[in-house]
Amino acid sequence: MRAKLGKLSSKQRCVVNFIRSFLLDNSYPPSIRDIVAGCNLSSTSVADYNLNILEKKGYLRRHREVSRGIELLTRPPAPEDRVLVPIIGVIAAGQPIPVPDDDIWDSTAASETVELTSGLTRGREGIYALKVKGSSMMDALINDGDMVLMQHVSVVENGEMAAVWLKSEREVTLKKFYAEPGRIRLQPANSQMKPIYASPDNIEVQGRVIAVIRQLG
Repeated sequence: MRAKLGKLSSKQRCVVNFIRSFLLDNSYPPSIRDIVAGCNLSSTSVADYNLNILEKKGYLRRHREVSRGIELLTRPPAPEDRVLVPIIGVIAAGQPIPVPDDDIWDSTAASETVELTSGLTRGREGIYALKVKGSSMMDALINDGDMVLMQHVSVVENGEMAAVWLKSEREVTLKKFYAEPGRIRLQPANSQMKPIYASPDNIEVQGRVIAVIRQLG
C-alpha cells in the first residue's frame, strides 16, 4: 500500500507545481537552474535541498545519473488545498462599462469558476473573481485580460483598490478609492487618465482587490 504523502511547505509546493507546469509546456523536466528561476529561490543548493525533501516525502523520484532526471509521482496540491472561486463578470479598468443588473454580484449565478490555491483566499469569505477590461490600472500592474480576486466588502480604506458601483449610471469600475470632503475620487493607476468624481450617495463599494491573476502570453 502506498505510503501517505507528507505535507509540503509553500516553497516545496511551488517547486512541485513549477515542475508540473514545465513538463506540460516542454514535455521534459526542468533543470535545477530552471527551478531556481521559476520559484525565485536563492541558489541551486536550496533547490536541491527541497527536491531531496520532496523525494523523501514521495512526491517525485530523482534519477541523478540522467540530465533533468526528475519524475513526478503524484499531483499535489491535495484537493483540500484548492478552492473554486466564481467569476461573476467583467469590470472596466478604464471608463466604466455597464453591467446587466445587480444579479451579477450573486456568486451563485456564476457560470464560470477559477481554481486557485487556498493560500490566495486564506479562508476568507465572500471571495469572487472579475475579468479586467481596459488599461487604467496598468501602473498597478493590472492589465487588460487579467483577473482580479475580490473580497466582497462594503467599506474600504483610502488608497485601496476597489470595485465601485455607480448607481445612477448603473456601471461598475475598478479604481483606487479616496473619500474626500463632499465627494468620492476614483483614481486610475494610469497617469494618462483622469479620475472619476462621484457623490457619496451615488456609489456603492462592491469589493476590494486582494490579488491579481495575470493573463500570461
